[in-house]
Amino acid sequence: MTEIRRDKVAGIDVPDQAIEQGEAGGKLVVVGWGSTYGPITQAVRRARRRGLDVAHIHIRHIWPMPKNLGALLKGYDKVLVPEMNTGQLKTVLRDQFLVDARPLNKVSGQPFRIAEIEAAIDAMLA
Repeated sequence: MTEIRRDKVAGIDVPDQAIEQGEAGGKLVVVGWGSTYGPITQAVRRARRRGLDVAHIHIRHIWPMPKNLGALLKGYDKVLVPEMNTGQLKTVLRDQFLVDARPLNKVSGQPFRIAEIEAAIDAMLA
């Protein structure tokens, strides 16, 4: 029975993943999902205004993942994953797409501040 359910979910047609900001390929992509959208959007926007080569991908379908997500991620030198937990999305991205995704975890119960993500972007590109 579990195989039937697994195959049913795997057969769902998920739309291709879009890039929220930036170019397809470059030095850094910040990947988020859920509640991290606002702070990531603003941090990437600020970093791009300063001339940094950074993009933003926001995943809306966690499982199954969009079929083109692996190709998108492999177009970047570095992948940063801000998460409001201990790094489950980062682990899935590493496992499914063999990319060296780096975590930025927050488990305090408070949302990310834009400055926290901006500082992580600066550190990744230093």
